[in-house]
Amino acid sequence: MALFQVPGWSVPRAPVASSSSHSRKRKRRDSESESKVQSAAVNVEKLFAKLGQGNAEQPKKKNSKGKGKAVERVASEQTGRAGKARRVQPARDSEDAARSTAAARNSKQEKNKKQKGGKPDKSQEREPVAAQSTQQGTKSASPAKGLTALQANMKHSLDGARFRWINETLYKSDSEQSRQMMRENPAMFSEYHTGFRHQVQSWPVNPVSHYISALSEHPARTVIADLGCGDAALARALVPKGYTVLSFDLVSDGAFVVEADICSRVPLPGSEGADDADAAQVADVAVFALSLMSVNWVGAIREVWRILKPGGELKIAEVASRFEEVEAFASLVSSVGFRLQSKDDSNTHFTLFEFTKVTRKPKSDKEWAKLTERGSILKPCEYKRR
Repeated sequence: MALFQVPGWSVPRAPVASSSSHSRKRKRRDSESESKVQSAAVNVEKLFAKLGQGNAEQPKKKNSKGKGKAVERVASEQTGRAGKARRVQPARDSEDAARSTAAARNSKQEKNKKQKGGKPDKSQEREPVAAQSTQQGTKSASPAKGLTALQANMKHSLDGARFRWINETLYKSDSEQSRQMMRENPAMFSEYHTGFRHQVQSWPVNPVSHYISALSEHPARTVIADLGCGDAALARALVPKGYTVLSFDLVSDGAFVVEADICSRVPLPGSEGADDADAAQVADVAVFALSLMSVNWVGAIREVWRILKPGGELKIAEVASRFEEVEAFASLVSSVGFRLQSKDDSNTHFTLFEFTKVTRKPKSDKEWAKLTERGSILKPCEYKRR
């Protein structure tokens, strides 16, 4: 037996290389990993033992080789889960910290509001509703879809210029020309009254509103002829109250307005004869609310006398700037067969007249022509060129 030879021991022929620090660290990590694996294996064995105690029959023993592989696989899975848990945990910690900070801030705000007598902040709950209401408000407030504020203002200016042009044309044309113009361009009637409604907003008082209030005091079933009615505001307000309102204008709306040239012929029965007892007049009241527009407006006064009952009322509201002499206008209307009852020029924009129908002798065509020529005492509405 050789010197220092011990059974089971062997001495390597080559000298053992000195291990570096890196190797020592790796061995230490390997040793720690091996220790963790062994610890995991022990835990798994204990778990198997506990499970085995809970069963009525003991499971058959597996061979040591298979058992070792199972232990290694379970240990590896646990090691992987532990590493993953270490990576996920910092992110979860930061999220939890952020949530805790936000909750503390909200709690502090609610506490401060409660101390001041206010309510907790519910801005987050109201946000979707506020956004929806903002969208709805934008849609209703916008005068036209798809237009910016500048474009809407430009459109409004163009609509105003269009209204002024139509209005001035109607004042300077006779009724037949105006009627033909509306027939050729039906949209013009709507454009005119759209502009008219915008202009009314700047007036101190609307004559139509005045007549709605005044006529509401008349007896029920009063028959009212609204001549040059526009959008028939008088009928829409008074018909539900039991009044009969017959509305006439150059264009019919299919509901309240009857198409007619009021300066030529109003489609109602009547008579120009001296004996009114046998005439079939039907109207108790006739109204001209800013509607004596054509150059032949005297023909409209003639038609009103024909359709009004004896003693019927004639109400006229006209723009104050159109009068050169108010007395000359009242005298001309009286020449057709009316008596002036009252005149109200207290308003800066309009003058209101109240007439009553009186009997008169029939007039010849020559006399009517002379009366029509006097219609120039009412000046047309003109606008400054912009």
